[in-house]
Amino acid sequence: MNLNGRRESQNVDDRRGRRSAGLKVGGGIGAVIIAAIIAWISGGNPLDILTSGAGQMLGGNEEYAQSHTPTAEEEELATFSRQILAGTEDVWTKLFREQGLQYEPPKLVLFTDAVRSGCGNASASTGPFYCSADESVYIDLSFFSNMRRTLGADGDFAYAYVIAHEVGHHVQHLLGTLDDAHSRMGNMSEADANKISVALELQADYYAGVWAHHDNKMFGSLENGDIEEALDAAAKIGDDYLQKKAQGYTVPDSFTHGTSAQRSSALRSGISTGRFPQQ
Repeated sequence: MNLNGRRESQNVDDRRGRRSAGLKVGGGIGAVIIAAIIAWISGGNPLDILTSGAGQMLGGNEEYAQSHTPTAEEEELATFSRQILAGTEDVWTKLFREQGLQYEPPKLVLFTDAVRSGCGNASASTGPFYCSADESVYIDLSFFSNMRRTLGADGDFAYAYVIAHEVGHHVQHLLGTLDDAHSRMGNMSEADANKISVALELQADYYAGVWAHHDNKMFGSLENGDIEEALDAAAKIGDDYLQKKAQGYTVPDSFTHGTSAQRSSALRSGISTGRFPQQ
């Protein structure tokens, strides 16, 4: 991606180096990264993330600072994330205004290992997530390097897709889609609720593509190979791909995010049409 000269969002809460009292983080993210990526992009249902067995969440409600010296790679990713967030602010403000609506951007929370959110406590092993209770996107930046090492999903636009997808859940929240879906899911069977979850996730993928379409129109941000990077990442976080990788077979009724084909198709559709609202 071409991000030269792009502004960085100031709507960022940098909590790297803080720890949440009473929160245990076990084994390191590498040991549970497949489970984490399966859980990733579950911002459509934060409670599912925050009760995940991979997360190892306990009670503590207080955070305290620890010494933290970020690596050069981490600082580069932090700058990149602030620039992508700024891009989502510019694009969604414009698109909402065109619909006669006002866009209120989410806050980006950067954390290390564990964090306390408005939806509860979480560890890095849950992956990036969106919490509608405090309208914030949470990311431990080590997720990107683990995504690269574990799944081979790499590239700056692939990483931007991660952030844009979570912001897509915020767009759903502002439009009422997210809350309505959660309300309906609470009165359904698990299989039917999973279908609603898949629809939410695919729409967030679509919105990530819509952002990319308009960000490129506004700033000329996409370069050769970028779209392929993101589509490859979308395919590699499909439920079928991850279940086969983790256990050797798939259980379609348990899908909550969509297949590889569905996810890459939704993202591609958003990139190609840029249409908002989705029709």
